Amino acid sequence: MRKFLAVDMFCENKSLEAQEFCIENKRIKKLPFLPFGEMSEGQRGKLKKMKKAVSILTLSIVLFACGGSDQKSVEEIVSGNNLEEIRTKRAEIVKKQSTFSQQIKQLDDKIAALDTNKKTPLVSSFTTKEEVFYHYIELQGNVNTKQISVLTPEYPGVLTHVYVKEGQQVSEGQMLAKIDDGGLSPQLAQLKLQADLAKTTYERQERLWKQKIGSEMQYLQAKTNYETQEKVVNQMEEQIAKTVVKAPFSGIIDEIITKQGNMVSPGTSQLIRIVNLNEMYIEANVPERHITSISKGKKVEVYLPVLGENIPTQISQVGNYINPANRTFKIEVPLPNDNKMIKPNLTAKIKVNDYTNEKALLIPQSIISENAAGEQYVYVIENKINNLGIAQKTIIETGKTQGDFIEVLTGLKDGAEVILDGARSIKAEQEVKVLNKK
Repeated sequence: MRKFLAVDMFCENKSLEAQEFCIENKRIKKLPFLPFGEMSEGQRGKLKKMKKAVSILTLSIVLFACGGSDQKSVEEIVSGNNLEEIRTKRAEIVKKQSTFSQQIKQLDDKIAALDTNKKTPLVSSFTTKEEVFYHYIELQGNVNTKQISVLTPEYPGVLTHVYVKEGQQVSEGQMLAKIDDGGLSPQLAQLKLQADLAKTTYERQERLWKQKIGSEMQYLQAKTNYETQEKVVNQMEEQIAKTVVKAPFSGIIDEIITKQGNMVSPGTSQLIRIVNLNEMYIEANVPERHITSISKGKKVEVYLPVLGENIPTQISQVGNYINPANRTFKIEVPLPNDNKMIKPNLTAKIKVNDYTNEKALLIPQSIISENAAGEQYVYVIENKINNLGIAQKTIIETGKTQGDFIEVLTGLKDGAEVILDGARSIKAEQEVKVLNKK
Protein backbone atom coordinates (compact mmCIF):
# COMPACT_ATOMS: atom_id res chain seq x y z
CA MET A 1 0.00 0.00 0.00
CA ARG A 2 2.85 2.37 0.86
CA LYS A 3 4.39 1.63 -2.61
CA PHE A 4 1.21 2.60 -4.43
CA LEU A 5 1.04 5.75 -2.28
CA ALA A 6 4.60 6.61 -3.25
CA VAL A 7 3.78 6.11 -6.93
CA ASP A 8 0.77 8.36 -6.61
CA MET A 9 2.87 10.99 -4.85
CA PHE A 10 5.51 10.67 -7.54
CA CYS A 11 2.94 11.10 -10.31
CA GLU A 12 1.70 14.25 -8.61
CA ASN A 13 5.21 15.67 -8.99
CA LYS A 14 5.28 18.68 -11.30
CA SER A 15 8.65 17.81 -12.94
CA LEU A 16 8.67 17.13 -16.69
CA GLU A 17 10.33 13.71 -16.35
CA ALA A 18 7.77 12.50 -13.84
CA GLN A 19 4.84 13.62 -15.97
CA GLU A 20 6.23 11.91 -19.10
CA PHE A 21 6.90 8.71 -17.16
CA CYS A 22 3.38 8.58 -15.85
CA ILE A 23 1.93 9.16 -19.30
CA GLU A 24 4.11 6.50 -20.87
CA ASN A 25 3.47 4.11 -17.98
CA LYS A 26 -0.23 4.23 -18.74
CA ARG A 27 0.47 3.26 -22.36
CA ILE A 28 3.15 0.66 -21.74
CA LYS A 29 0.78 -2.26 -22.00
CA LYS A 30 -0.32 -1.12 -25.47
CA LEU A 31 3.20 -0.73 -26.88
CA PRO A 32 4.79 -3.77 -28.63
CA PHE A 33 8.15 -4.98 -27.28
CA LEU A 34 11.10 -3.95 -29.47
CA PRO A 35 14.80 -4.55 -29.00
CA PHE A 36 16.83 -1.41 -28.22
CA GLY A 37 18.64 -1.58 -31.55
CA GLU A 38 15.39 -1.57 -33.50
CA MET A 39 13.99 1.46 -31.71
CA SER A 40 13.88 4.86 -33.36
CA GLU A 41 15.87 7.79 -31.97
CA GLY A 42 12.75 9.27 -30.43
CA GLN A 43 11.84 5.95 -28.75
CA ARG A 44 15.38 5.55 -27.45
CA GLY A 45 15.29 9.10 -25.93
CA LYS A 46 11.97 8.42 -24.26
CA LEU A 47 13.27 5.12 -22.94
CA LYS A 48 16.29 6.84 -21.39
CA LYS A 49 14.03 9.40 -19.71
CA MET A 50 11.76 6.63 -18.46
CA LYS A 51 14.75 4.80 -16.97
CA LYS A 52 15.79 7.97 -15.19
CA ALA A 53 12.26 8.51 -13.93
CA VAL A 54 11.99 4.91 -12.79
CA SER A 55 15.23 5.29 -10.84
CA ILE A 56 13.88 8.39 -9.09
CA LEU A 57 10.56 6.67 -8.41
CA THR A 58 12.29 3.62 -6.99
CA LEU A 59 14.46 5.74 -4.69
CA SER A 60 11.39 7.72 -3.50
CA ILE A 61 9.48 4.53 -2.76
CA VAL A 62 12.38 3.07 -0.81
CA LEU A 63 12.91 6.25 1.24
CA PHE A 64 9.25 6.71 1.98
CA ALA A 65 8.75 3.07 2.92
CA CYS A 66 11.86 2.94 5.09
CA GLY A 67 11.30 6.29 6.71
CA GLY A 68 7.70 5.59 7.59
CA SER A 69 8.16 2.04 8.72
CA ASP A 70 9.08 3.06 12.27
CA GLN A 71 6.94 6.23 12.56
CA LYS A 72 3.41 6.18 13.93
CA SER A 73 0.92 8.96 13.77
CA VAL A 74 -0.40 10.60 16.95
CA GLU A 75 -3.80 9.00 16.31
CA GLU A 76 -2.23 5.54 16.10
CA ILE A 77 -0.24 6.03 19.31
CA VAL A 78 -3.27 7.40 21.21
CA SER A 79 -5.48 4.52 20.00
CA GLY A 80 -2.79 2.05 21.15
CA ASN A 81 -3.29 3.10 24.80
CA ASN A 82 0.43 2.56 25.49
CA LEU A 83 1.33 5.08 28.19
CA GLU A 84 5.07 4.82 27.54
CA GLU A 85 4.68 5.44 23.81
CA ILE A 86 2.32 8.36 24.47
CA ARG A 87 4.81 9.99 26.85
CA THR A 88 7.69 9.39 24.44
CA LYS A 89 5.72 10.91 21.56
CA ARG A 90 4.77 13.92 23.67
CA ALA A 91 8.38 14.53 24.71
CA GLU A 92 9.40 14.30 21.05
CA ILE A 93 6.80 16.86 19.99
CA VAL A 94 7.69 19.20 22.89
CA LYS A 95 11.34 19.03 21.91
CA LYS A 96 10.48 19.88 18.32
CA GLN A 97 8.22 22.71 19.53
CA SER A 98 11.06 24.18 21.63
CA THR A 99 13.38 23.90 18.67
CA PHE A 100 10.87 25.61 16.40
CA SER A 101 10.30 28.40 18.94
CA GLN A 102 14.02 29.09 19.17
CA GLN A 103 14.34 29.08 15.40
CA ILE A 104 11.35 31.41 15.02
CA LYS A 105 12.90 33.79 17.56
CA GLN A 106 16.20 33.75 15.70
CA LEU A 107 14.38 34.49 12.47
CA ASP A 108 12.36 37.31 14.07
CA ASP A 109 15.49 38.86 15.56
CA LYS A 110 17.23 38.72 12.22
CA ILE A 111 14.21 40.18 10.44
CA ALA A 112 14.06 42.98 12.99
CA ALA A 113 17.76 43.69 12.47
CA LEU A 114 17.60 43.63 8.66
CA ASP A 115 14.18 45.22 8.11
CA THR A 116 14.79 48.95 7.74
CA ASN A 117 11.15 49.66 6.88
CA LYS A 118 9.53 48.41 10.12
CA LYS A 119 7.22 50.87 11.90
CA THR A 120 8.18 51.06 15.58
CA PRO A 121 6.01 53.44 17.65
CA LEU A 122 7.87 56.54 18.80
CA VAL A 123 7.39 57.62 22.40
CA SER A 124 8.91 59.87 25.03
CA SER A 125 9.42 58.86 28.63
CA PHE A 126 10.35 60.11 32.08
CA THR A 127 11.82 58.47 35.16
CA THR A 128 9.83 58.46 38.39
CA LYS A 129 11.54 59.95 41.39
CA GLU A 130 10.54 60.16 45.03
CA GLU A 131 9.84 63.72 46.15
CA VAL A 132 8.00 65.64 48.85
CA PHE A 133 4.33 66.09 47.94
CA TYR A 134 2.19 68.82 49.48
CA HIS A 135 -1.56 68.67 48.89
CA TYR A 136 -3.56 71.85 49.31
CA ILE A 137 -7.20 72.79 49.84
CA GLU A 138 -8.05 75.77 47.65
CA LEU A 139 -10.26 78.43 49.23
CA GLN A 140 -11.27 82.02 48.57
CA GLY A 141 -11.20 84.77 51.16
CA ASN A 142 -11.20 88.52 51.72
CA VAL A 143 -8.41 90.69 53.05
CA ASN A 144 -9.15 92.59 56.24
CA THR A 145 -7.21 94.61 58.76
CA LYS A 146 -7.30 94.48 62.52
CA GLN A 147 -7.34 98.27 62.72
CA ILE A 148 -9.87 100.01 60.52
CA SER A 149 -12.43 102.40 61.97
CA VAL A 150 -15.00 104.98 60.93
CA LEU A 151 -15.05 107.67 63.61
CA THR A 152 -18.38 109.08 64.77
CA PRO A 153 -19.06 112.04 67.12
CA GLU A 154 -19.84 111.62 70.79
CA TYR A 155 -21.32 115.09 71.14
CA PRO A 156 -23.87 116.88 68.96
CA GLY A 157 -22.95 120.13 67.35
CA VAL A 158 -21.25 121.81 64.44
CA LEU A 159 -17.99 120.37 63.12
CA THR A 160 -15.95 123.52 63.49
CA HIS A 161 -12.44 122.23 62.68
CA VAL A 162 -10.85 119.33 60.72
CA TYR A 163 -7.12 119.25 61.39
CA VAL A 164 -6.03 116.47 58.98
CA LYS A 165 -6.11 115.63 55.28
CA GLU A 166 -6.85 112.41 53.42
CA GLY A 167 -3.77 110.19 53.10
CA GLN A 168 -2.09 111.79 56.10
CA GLN A 169 -0.24 109.54 58.53
CA VAL A 170 -1.41 110.11 62.11
CA SER A 171 -0.43 108.68 65.47
CA GLU A 172 -2.55 107.34 68.29
CA GLY A 173 -4.24 110.14 70.35
CA GLN A 174 -3.63 112.84 67.75
CA MET A 175 -6.43 115.45 67.44
CA LEU A 176 -8.27 115.06 64.16
CA ALA A 177 -11.31 117.37 64.44
CA LYS A 178 -13.23 119.66 66.79
CA ILE A 179 -16.98 120.04 67.41
CA ASP A 180 -18.53 123.23 68.81
CA ASP A 181 -19.13 122.64 72.54
CA GLY A 182 -22.19 124.91 72.65
CA GLY A 183 -20.96 127.16 75.52
CA LEU A 184 -19.55 124.41 77.74
CA SER A 185 -16.13 126.06 77.99
CA PRO A 186 -17.37 129.23 79.82
CA GLN A 187 -19.40 127.03 82.13
CA LEU A 188 -16.29 125.02 82.88
CA ALA A 189 -14.36 128.17 83.77
CA GLN A 190 -17.11 129.25 86.21
CA LEU A 191 -17.24 125.78 87.76
CA LYS A 192 -13.49 125.83 88.27
CA LEU A 193 -13.78 129.14 90.19
CA GLN A 194 -16.44 127.67 92.42
CA ALA A 195 -14.30 124.59 92.92
CA ASP A 196 -11.32 126.75 93.92
CA LEU A 197 -13.47 128.61 96.46
CA ALA A 198 -14.78 125.35 97.86
CA LYS A 199 -11.24 124.05 98.12
CA THR A 200 -10.08 127.14 100.06
CA THR A 201 -13.04 126.91 102.45
CA TYR A 202 -12.39 123.21 103.04
CA GLU A 203 -8.69 123.74 103.76
CA ARG A 204 -9.47 126.50 106.36
CA GLN A 205 -12.12 124.41 108.09
CA GLU A 206 -9.70 121.47 108.14
CA ARG A 207 -7.04 123.57 109.92
CA LEU A 208 -9.56 124.83 112.45
CA TRP A 209 -10.88 121.35 113.07
CA LYS A 210 -7.39 120.12 113.80
CA GLN A 211 -7.03 122.95 116.34
CA LYS A 212 -10.32 121.93 117.93
CA ILE A 213 -11.92 125.15 116.74
CA GLY A 214 -15.36 125.08 115.18
CA SER A 215 -17.87 122.31 114.91
CA GLU A 216 -17.49 119.03 113.15
CA MET A 217 -20.55 119.81 111.05
CA GLN A 218 -18.91 122.88 109.52
CA TYR A 219 -15.85 120.80 108.64
CA LEU A 220 -17.93 118.06 106.98
CA GLN A 221 -20.04 120.54 105.00
CA ALA A 222 -16.89 122.24 103.64
CA LYS A 223 -15.39 118.90 102.67
CA THR A 224 -18.55 117.72 100.92
CA ASN A 225 -18.95 120.99 99.03
CA TYR A 226 -15.37 120.80 97.77
CA GLU A 227 -15.65 117.20 96.58
CA THR A 228 -18.93 117.96 94.83
CA GLN A 229 -17.45 120.92 92.98
CA GLU A 230 -14.50 118.79 91.82
CA LYS A 231 -16.83 116.15 90.43
CA VAL A 232 -18.86 118.76 88.57
CA VAL A 233 -15.68 120.15 87.03
CA ASN A 234 -14.55 116.67 85.99
CA GLN A 235 -17.90 115.92 84.40
CA MET A 236 -17.82 119.16 82.48
CA GLU A 237 -14.27 118.43 81.27
CA GLU A 238 -15.42 115.00 80.08
CA GLN A 239 -18.28 116.57 78.16
CA ILE A 240 -15.96 119.08 76.51
CA ALA A 241 -13.47 116.27 75.71
CA LYS A 242 -16.19 114.59 73.67
CA THR A 243 -16.17 117.56 71.32
CA VAL A 244 -12.59 116.69 70.31
CA VAL A 245 -12.12 113.80 67.80
CA LYS A 246 -8.85 111.91 68.33
CA ALA A 247 -7.15 109.02 66.50
CA PRO A 248 -7.84 105.70 68.32
CA PHE A 249 -4.68 104.15 66.82
CA SER A 250 -1.84 105.03 64.50
CA GLY A 251 -2.70 104.81 60.81
CA ILE A 252 -3.63 106.68 57.66
CA ILE A 253 -6.58 109.00 57.15
CA ASP A 254 -8.36 107.13 54.38
CA GLU A 255 -11.38 109.41 53.97
CA ILE A 256 -12.87 112.56 55.50
CA ILE A 257 -16.57 111.80 55.28
CA THR A 258 -18.13 114.91 56.87
CA LYS A 259 -16.79 118.28 55.85
CA GLN A 260 -16.07 121.14 58.20
CA GLY A 261 -19.11 123.28 59.14
CA ASN A 262 -21.68 120.49 58.98
CA MET A 263 -23.96 119.54 61.86
CA VAL A 264 -23.17 116.17 63.41
CA SER A 265 -24.87 113.98 65.98
CA PRO A 266 -23.80 110.87 67.92
CA GLY A 267 -24.47 107.46 66.36
CA THR A 268 -25.63 108.73 62.97
CA SER A 269 -22.92 110.95 61.54
CA GLN A 270 -19.68 109.48 60.13
CA LEU A 271 -16.72 111.80 60.37
CA ILE A 272 -13.43 110.17 59.33
CA ARG A 273 -12.21 106.72 58.23
CA ILE A 274 -8.77 105.72 59.55
CA VAL A 275 -6.90 102.58 58.46
CA ASN A 276 -3.78 100.81 59.71
CA LEU A 277 -2.24 98.57 56.99
CA ASN A 278 0.28 96.90 59.29
CA GLU A 279 -1.93 94.17 60.78
CA MET A 280 -3.56 92.60 57.72
CA TYR A 281 -5.22 89.19 57.64
CA ILE A 282 -7.42 86.98 55.45
CA GLU A 283 -10.66 85.46 56.61
CA ALA A 284 -12.01 82.40 54.75
CA ASN A 285 -14.77 79.82 55.16
CA VAL A 286 -13.70 76.16 55.16
CA PRO A 287 -16.15 73.28 54.46
CA GLU A 288 -16.76 71.16 57.54
CA ARG A 289 -15.39 67.98 55.87
CA HIS A 290 -11.89 69.41 56.27
CA ILE A 291 -12.20 70.00 60.00
CA THR A 292 -9.81 67.15 60.87
CA SER A 293 -7.05 68.36 58.56
CA ILE A 294 -7.16 72.10 59.36
CA SER A 295 -5.41 73.32 62.49
CA LYS A 296 -3.53 76.32 63.82
CA GLY A 297 -0.03 76.56 62.36
CA LYS A 298 -0.80 74.78 59.05
CA LYS A 299 1.14 76.11 56.07
CA VAL A 300 -0.78 78.39 53.70
CA GLU A 301 0.03 79.86 50.29
CA VAL A 302 -1.79 83.12 49.55
CA TYR A 303 -2.23 84.41 46.00
CA LEU A 304 -3.48 87.94 45.34
CA PRO A 305 -4.70 88.05 41.71
CA VAL A 306 -4.75 91.85 41.50
CA LEU A 307 -1.15 92.18 42.65
CA GLY A 308 0.06 88.89 41.15
CA GLU A 309 1.86 88.00 44.38
CA ASN A 310 2.30 84.67 46.17
CA ILE A 311 2.85 84.98 49.91
CA PRO A 312 3.70 82.04 52.22
CA THR A 313 2.15 82.19 55.68
CA GLN A 314 0.26 79.98 58.15
CA ILE A 315 -3.07 79.71 59.93
CA SER A 316 -3.24 81.86 63.07
CA GLN A 317 -6.76 81.04 64.21
CA VAL A 318 -9.37 78.31 63.55
CA GLY A 319 -13.03 78.93 64.32
CA ASN A 320 -14.90 76.76 66.82
CA TYR A 321 -18.35 77.27 65.32
CA ILE A 322 -19.95 75.56 62.30
CA ASN A 323 -22.23 77.92 60.42
CA PRO A 324 -25.49 75.97 59.92
CA ALA A 325 -26.37 78.01 56.84
CA ASN A 326 -23.41 76.86 54.73
CA ARG A 327 -21.76 74.16 56.92
CA THR A 328 -18.43 75.98 57.13
CA PHE A 329 -16.10 77.26 59.81
CA LYS A 330 -13.80 80.30 59.68
CA ILE A 331 -10.04 80.47 59.60
CA GLU A 332 -7.78 83.50 59.92
CA VAL A 333 -4.46 83.88 58.12
CA PRO A 334 -2.05 86.76 58.89
CA LEU A 335 -0.69 88.67 55.94
CA PRO A 336 2.56 90.68 55.99
CA ASN A 337 2.29 94.05 54.27
CA ASP A 338 5.69 95.67 54.31
CA ASN A 339 5.21 97.62 51.08
CA LYS A 340 1.66 98.72 52.06
CA MET A 341 0.31 97.50 48.70
CA ILE A 342 -2.24 95.12 50.21
CA LYS A 343 -5.54 96.83 50.91
CA PRO A 344 -8.65 95.78 52.86
CA ASN A 345 -11.35 93.86 50.94
CA LEU A 346 -8.98 92.56 48.26
CA THR A 347 -9.94 89.10 46.97
CA ALA A 348 -7.41 86.41 47.85
CA LYS A 349 -6.99 82.77 46.88
CA ILE A 350 -5.48 80.62 49.59
CA LYS A 351 -4.17 77.06 49.51
CA VAL A 352 -4.06 75.27 52.84
CA ASN A 353 -1.68 72.30 53.21
CA ASP A 354 -3.86 69.41 54.47
CA TYR A 355 -1.68 66.42 53.42
CA THR A 356 2.05 65.79 53.05
CA ASN A 357 3.94 62.75 51.68
CA GLU A 358 7.71 62.84 52.11
CA LYS A 359 8.32 60.08 49.52
CA ALA A 360 5.67 60.49 46.85
CA LEU A 361 5.77 59.35 43.21
CA LEU A 362 4.01 61.89 40.97
CA ILE A 363 2.98 61.37 37.35
CA PRO A 364 0.92 63.50 34.90
CA GLN A 365 -2.78 62.69 34.99
CA SER A 366 -2.94 62.80 31.18
CA ILE A 367 -0.99 59.54 30.71
CA ILE A 368 -3.32 57.40 32.85
CA SER A 369 -5.76 55.08 31.06
CA GLU A 370 -8.56 52.92 32.44
CA ASN A 371 -9.60 49.41 31.45
CA ALA A 372 -13.08 47.84 31.37
CA ALA A 373 -12.75 46.79 35.01
CA GLY A 374 -12.19 50.39 36.09
CA GLU A 375 -8.49 49.83 36.85
CA GLN A 376 -6.03 52.59 36.08
CA TYR A 377 -2.83 51.76 34.23
CA VAL A 378 0.24 53.27 32.58
CA TYR A 379 2.95 51.87 30.30
CA VAL A 380 6.42 51.21 31.67
CA ILE A 381 9.44 50.57 29.42
CA GLU A 382 11.42 47.41 30.18
CA ASN A 383 14.37 45.58 28.57
CA LYS A 384 15.56 48.82 27.00
CA ILE A 385 18.56 48.55 24.64
CA ASN A 386 19.71 51.42 22.40
CA ASN A 387 16.48 53.38 22.91
CA LEU A 388 14.39 50.32 22.03
CA GLY A 389 12.29 48.68 24.72
CA ILE A 390 9.11 46.77 25.45
CA ALA A 391 6.00 48.60 26.71
CA GLN A 392 4.54 46.81 29.71
CA LYS A 393 1.06 47.65 31.00
CA THR A 394 1.21 48.38 34.76
CA ILE A 395 -1.87 48.64 36.97
CA ILE A 396 -1.60 51.49 39.49
CA GLU A 397 -3.55 52.98 42.39
CA THR A 398 -3.63 56.74 42.71
CA GLY A 399 -4.09 59.16 45.60
CA LYS A 400 -4.49 62.91 45.82
CA THR A 401 -4.03 65.31 42.92
CA GLN A 402 -2.36 68.68 42.71
CA GLY A 403 -2.66 70.60 39.46
CA ASP A 404 -1.81 68.34 36.50
CA PHE A 405 -0.08 65.70 38.64
CA ILE A 406 -1.40 62.82 40.71
CA GLU A 407 0.13 60.74 43.48
CA VAL A 408 0.77 57.05 42.74
CA LEU A 409 0.23 54.87 45.82
CA THR A 410 0.97 51.40 44.35
CA GLY A 411 2.11 49.91 41.06
CA LEU A 412 5.23 52.00 40.35
CA LYS A 413 8.67 51.99 41.87
CA ASP A 414 11.20 54.74 42.26
CA GLY A 415 13.27 54.94 39.05
CA ALA A 416 10.69 53.35 36.74
CA GLU A 417 10.72 54.63 33.15
CA VAL A 418 7.15 55.59 32.25
CA ILE A 419 5.91 56.43 28.76
CA LEU A 420 4.81 60.06 28.54
CA ASP A 421 3.93 60.99 24.93
CA GLY A 422 2.52 58.26 22.71
CA ALA A 423 0.97 56.13 25.44
CA ARG A 424 -2.47 56.23 23.78
CA SER A 425 -1.28 54.64 20.53
CA ILE A 426 0.58 51.56 21.80
CA LYS A 427 -0.31 48.13 23.16
CA ALA A 428 1.09 45.94 25.90
CA GLU A 429 4.22 43.93 25.01
CA GLN A 430 4.80 46.16 21.97
CA GLU A 431 8.28 47.30 21.02
CA VAL A 432 8.72 51.07 21.18
CA LYS A 433 11.48 53.53 20.42
CA VAL A 434 12.22 56.26 22.95
CA LEU A 435 12.96 59.58 21.25
CA ASN A 436 13.86 61.59 24.29
CA LYS A 437 13.85 60.95 27.99
CA LYS A 438 12.51 63.79 30.15
